[in-house]
Parts: sequence; C-alpha cells; structure tokens
Amino acid sequence: MKKKLLSAALAGIMALSLAACGNSAAKQGADKDLEYIMNKGTLVVGITDFAPMDYKDGGDWIGFDADVARLVAKDLGVEVKFVEIDWDNKILELENKSIDCVWNGMTLTDEVKNAMTCTNPYCNNAQVVVLPADQKGSYPDVESMKALKFAVEAGSAGEAAAKENGFNYTSLTSQSDTLMEVQAGTSDASIIDLLMAGAMIGEGTSYPELTHSLELTTEEYGVGCRKGSDLAEYINDRFSTYYMDGTLESIAKKYGVQDSLVKQQ
Repeated sequence: MKKKLLSAALAGIMALSLAACGNSAAKQGADKDLEYIMNKGTLVVGITDFAPMDYKDGGDWIGFDADVARLVAKDLGVEVKFVEIDWDNKILELENKSIDCVWNGMTLTDEVKNAMTCTNPYCNNAQVVVLPADQKGSYPDVESMKALKFAVEAGSAGEAAAKENGFNYTSLTSQSDTLMEVQAGTSDASIIDLLMAGAMIGEGTSYPELTHSLELTTEEYGVGCRKGSDLAEYINDRFSTYYMDGTLESIAKKYGVQDSLVKQQ
C-alpha cells in the first residue's frame, strides 16, 4: 500500500512539473508570435459579426477592422484568416492558439488588459441603449430604464454596463442578435457599441424603427494578442504608419468611423 501511495505521489509531482514546464514554455513562446505566424503563413483573427468593424459582404469579411487586419497580414507576408468566435470565450481561444489575435472592436477593459497584451487604442466608442424610436421619450434616464428587459452580448462591454446599472438582461451570442430581439419585441432594449448603432439602426438600415438614446460608457478599442506577444508591438508600428500616410483615415471614411479614430504616434 505504501509503495502504491508513493508511486501515486511521484506521478502527481511529475504531472505538476510537466504542466509547469508547459505553461512556462507557452509564456516564453508568446514573445515569438511573429515568427510563429510567419512560419505557418497565416494570421488568424478572432471576430464576431459586428458592423462596421467586421461583417460579411457575400462570402467575404469586410469592415474597418477586417480591412486593416488584411493590410497587417500583407505586410507580414502571410494570408489572413477570419474566424468567428464566441465572444465570451475570446481569451481561451487566444491562449489555445485557435486564433492569433482578437480584432473586433474590442473594448480595452481591465479584464482584457490583464489577460492579453493589447495594442494602443485606435478608435473611441461608447455603449448605448437601443430601443424602438417611439419609446425613446418614455425612458429618459437610467432609473426609468430599470423597468425594461435588455438583450446584451455575452462577455461584452454592453453586458458589463447592464450589470453595473442594475438592469434586467439576457445574454446572447452577438450584438446583432440583440437587435433582432428588440426588433421582434422579445426584449425591450439592447446595449451595443455606438459605432455599430451608427451603422445598423435608423433610416436607411435594416432596423429603421430603432434608435439609440443614452450613452452608458465611454471607451476605447484595441487589438488583443497573447500575453507577452510581440505581435501587439508590430501592429502598433503598422497603426502609426497607416495613420501618418492617411491609410487609416481612408479606410475609416469608407465605413463611416473617421470621427472615432484615435491619433497614432
């Protein structure tokens, strides 16, 4: 019995040692992400369907983020591959190397900055309440909105804003799903990014009867890479170049987000 216990203990120690070595190797390898990406020939970008940053036109992903990511991949000499992820699992997807970065109008929250090495901010944003236009006057402030049933994207800044304000909410897979809920009357309101609201609701859009009202937060977008990754600094360098030569502004104007651009050094 003692031999069995000793063997089990040794096996446990070995397993812990191997796990520690694996974690250490992963951390050490993160600073060579550029080499890893160039060797495999693809930059895998984690996204969701989020106009005007990443969305599909026919079979292709387009949008401000998608277009800039393509430029970065081209400069790296690799192909870009866009992978739709569950936003709530973005950190796990990154750590597992299912993706190389999260580039999808991602708000630089404390959680994100603690779990990833992030780029400099490149766009300003806000979380806004979306509801039927004919209901806007009935809910002028946060207190009155506590009577509403909200739809939010799981793991998003919108969900955090709903929680912080004490709203009753249901978490869904994407921001676009929350708009469908409000349109169908299944939810009274949703909380989404201001940039998405500008592209997706109001006259001339798929949701002409919806509008946005209160801005619950102000925030900034950044690209998230693996902790310790050298990819973030490379993207920062590209941001600076694209800003100085007017490329960022040109792409931003194409998608109507030029007023949200953050100056790059």
